[in-house]
Amino acid sequence: MEETKRYLQSFLSQHKMDISSGKTALFDEFIANEENILAVKIIQENQKIIMQNWILKNRIDDVLTQTVTIPNGTVNKKYQAKIDFDVLGWNDIIYFEMKGLEKSGLEFDLEDELLYGVPEISGDLKIKILFRIDGEAEDSVLNEKIITLIINPDPKSLWKNLESNKNDPFWKSDGAAVSDQFLDRNIVIASKRGRSHANTGSYREDDFAFKNFSEIGWSVIAVSDGAGSASLSRKGSELACNSVIDYFEQNLNTSILNEFDQVLAEHHAKATDETSKKISHFVYENLSKAAYFAHQKIEETALKNESDLKNFHATLIFALIKKYDFGYAVLTFGVGDCPIGLLNKDLTEIKLMNWLDVGDFGGGTRFITMPEIFQNDKFSSRFGFKLVDDFSYLVLMTDGIYDPKFVVEASLEKIEKWNEFLQDLQGNNEDGIKVEFDKNNPEIAQQLADWMDFWSPGNHDDRTLAIIY
Repeated sequence: MEETKRYLQSFLSQHKMDISSGKTALFDEFIANEENILAVKIIQENQKIIMQNWILKNRIDDVLTQTVTIPNGTVNKKYQAKIDFDVLGWNDIIYFEMKGLEKSGLEFDLEDELLYGVPEISGDLKIKILFRIDGEAEDSVLNEKIITLIINPDPKSLWKNLESNKNDPFWKSDGAAVSDQFLDRNIVIASKRGRSHANTGSYREDDFAFKNFSEIGWSVIAVSDGAGSASLSRKGSELACNSVIDYFEQNLNTSILNEFDQVLAEHHAKATDETSKKISHFVYENLSKAAYFAHQKIEETALKNESDLKNFHATLIFALIKKYDFGYAVLTFGVGDCPIGLLNKDLTEIKLMNWLDVGDFGGGTRFITMPEIFQNDKFSSRFGFKLVDDFSYLVLMTDGIYDPKFVVEASLEKIEKWNEFLQDLQGNNEDGIKVEFDKNNPEIAQQLADWMDFWSPGNHDDRTLAIIY
């Protein structure tokens, strides 16, 4: 009764109808009337319904106008974004559904509140959210909210892949991959034209060559990176590698090698200054001649074609290796910025077999085509030698691999970076592409070629990688 009285007093007062002292008894009679009591209850209940409806309407509008930001995606790249109901304050949503994901490559997991998948189309993906707030009727029309997910195009698709001119006298294939035996081990090599060259229809400037001299027990592997600024570097790199093979094919004679074998055996039994000097002399004498032979062959080609030698600029690294009963002798030479890495058997140590010509400024290097290389006081430091009981991998690469995977020269001497590199090769990468280092794997060359198509922003040079395992 008192609640009805207070309500009617307030109601009449709002309409400027105050109860005078002479009307008190009349008012008491009025509020005691059952019809009036019922009418007040109905009004109060309707007011509550109106208020609840307004609160619900206002809450729905809050959700509809709320900004929901989710990270951009990229075509062909795994995507995952959390639609966190707690953070968004959506704990009062009792029904939730996502529409518009058809043919997008994405799915939504309501239990984990996770939008995930591999986007298949680029552009602004309009995602429709259908929801119902606690308090709405089960048969009410679902509310619709649109959120936008920006899917960027696959950066790889933005690059053209134009064929190089096969009629050019110095044309060579845009890619090459091979696997074979190497001594008592295996070798896999892949060389691929960089996206920057494919985009303009220019040539692969990297090259490689290798050969097993089974009759004398030696094998050689050479890798070269043609200078991007040199118009005929594709031929320079090819000549550099093939000339090294040609030199050793012509000049590795039994008498010299037998003498070296004897010195090496003595050195293994007991290393002395004398054996060390003899080894150094052999390495310098034979590898320097091979390097200079390559220089001469490129020079001859330049003269024949009436072209400047600098147009054939190319780096050169190579390794001459033999397997003995007591281990492996690894002899190396290097000019330029391409590393040679020797990893021990249990992957706990890395030996960088050459120092890199990184230059006095970014991108600076030296080339086998530079005559001054052979007169420089530091020429002898370009040679490396290592006698090891065993090893896991011997790796030669051009900067198209080194730059994206090691970034800085200092990383080449860190075993943890090499182990990361090996894990990358074994499938720990964005694309999940795996190179299976199994001697019975007939697909390894193609696997390495596929792996070398990895994406690295800003790194679109030719890539060549040779691995003895």
